[in-house]
Amino acid sequence: MSIRIISALATFIALTTPAFAGATKDSWLAEPHRIFAASEVDLSDVIWSARPLVIFANSPLDPTFKTQMELLAKDLEAAAERDLIIVVDTEPAFNSALRNSLRPKGFVWVLIGKDGKVKLRKPFAWDMRELGRVIDKMPMRQQQLNNK
Repeated sequence: MSIRIISALATFIALTTPAFAGATKDSWLAEPHRIFAASEVDLSDVIWSARPLVIFANSPLDPTFKTQMELLAKDLEAAAERDLIIVVDTEPAFNSALRNSLRPKGFVWVLIGKDGKVKLRKPFAWDMRELGRVIDKMPMRQQQLNNK
């Protein structure tokens, strides 16, 4: 590899990686209702702590994306109660690590379990009631509810 390519790669990693290990989890714990940009998160920081809901669109103006965000905004408390970290990526040109690994086509949201595995993908908007039903059936959520 040439020095120019290595330098560009190092700059990209520095710009797309949180400042220190655990930064994503710390930020999410401090602000559980916050919606994160894909460029600010490292999902490996939240394995076994949070359920990432990654929302992709080709533009923040995408009507389905706007609908999805409005539906989520109505009940961010239910999202926080279910340990959801909401992550959005509306910049396909940026080619985030999440976009590379989850390979969205247009609008899609991906629910990832606390174990880091994809649980559900949908190309249309859902409200927190629908998402909550799916999450509440997950074994780790059942365990969480039983321990309350």
